[in-house]
Amino acid sequence: MQAPHPPLREYYTLETERRAWVRQMFDRTAGDYDRIERVMALGSGSWYRRGALRRAGLQAGMRVLDIGVGTGLTAKQAALLVGISGQVTGVDPSAGMIKSAKVPVGVDLVIGSAEAIPAAAETADFLCMGYALRHIADMSVALREFMRVLKPGGRICLLEITRPEALVPRAVLKAYMRGVVPFLAGILGENSDSPKLMRYYWDTIDACVAPGEILEAIRDAGFRDEYRYVEMGIFSEYCARKSL
Repeated sequence: MQAPHPPLREYYTLETERRAWVRQMFDRTAGDYDRIERVMALGSGSWYRRGALRRAGLQAGMRVLDIGVGTGLTAKQAALLVGISGQVTGVDPSAGMIKSAKVPVGVDLVIGSAEAIPAAAETADFLCMGYALRHIADMSVALREFMRVLKPGGRICLLEITRPEALVPRAVLKAYMRGVVPFLAGILGENSDSPKLMRYYWDTIDACVAPGEILEAIRDAGFRDEYRYVEMGIFSEYCARKSL
């Protein structure tokens, strides 16, 4: 198993408990997620996601799989880029998140996981994942699934938040993500677990494997031309393509 981070024992004890714990936490807090995300991203989430997808090569008419679709924040931007001639399907293991998703007409939402995508082989032109890589159980299995569902020449774009290496920027980001955001989640959220989700969010960032290991896993899965594009020192875009 190639987990994106070690077990976080403040939340669950064993690695085998991770998948169920994460799904149940997102189920419970789904109704609060969009409000908290707008505060956490300072309103920049929509334009950044759209720009990242465009940089990665998403174009009109493409068939897209958005893995870990959540409430549809990335799927919504993908739908704007592919237009009426394209198709976006969102996949998520959390029924609560899918129930709370707000997506344009024509975007399909289905229950599934990164390790078991409910799609036929070689049917997608583009696969994206918005800040969910840290929440999967096995990167190697997920990346092989990404390879399976993509057409030859298809591309991936995995968005993540990366912990700064320098101590001062890391301390500032930690204070914001693990202190300020959970505090605001307690005020804005209706579910008592929303602050815990935001603390967990930072802890997964802090414990996540290094960018080089993620790129290596992408390469080991068979992808080519892999690279990491970085914005503001923390927003990582892991991109690659399936060979023709």
